[in-house]
Amino acid sequence: MKRNIFNNTIATLIVLLFVFTGTSFAQQAGIKRTDLQKHDLSIPGREMVQVRVDIAPGVTAAKHNHPGEEVIYVLEGELEYQLEGKPPVTLKAGEVLFIPAGVAHTAKNVGKTNGAELATYIVEKGKPLVKVL
Repeated sequence: MKRNIFNNTIATLIVLLFVFTGTSFAQQAGIKRTDLQKHDLSIPGREMVQVRVDIAPGVTAAKHNHPGEEVIYVLEGELEYQLEGKPPVTLKAGEVLFIPAGVAHTAKNVGKTNGAELATYIVEKGKPLVKVL
């Protein structure tokens, strides 16, 4: 009985941490993030993070933002981006997109095959990279 109470308490604390920090401990189903590199920049308090993001057909990434700019290069497939206050834009392999700091957005794979992007972030060091909204 005491073990169940302990386990439930730990589970509740983890959920609360997720809710209040906006960080995700597990990847969203249908989305795979592969960290490629992370480096301090010559700009004080800033770092560069580069990630490959694979999105399965029909999957939409949860609405989120970042504590800095995001530069996207579509590697494969067809991805639709919805930036807050802007009409949706659909990009194919070889096309690029710039997302300003703090702008809420989603990405959806509108194709029939895997969609992938190379995401490069110029962000404030020490803050969570992704804040789910």
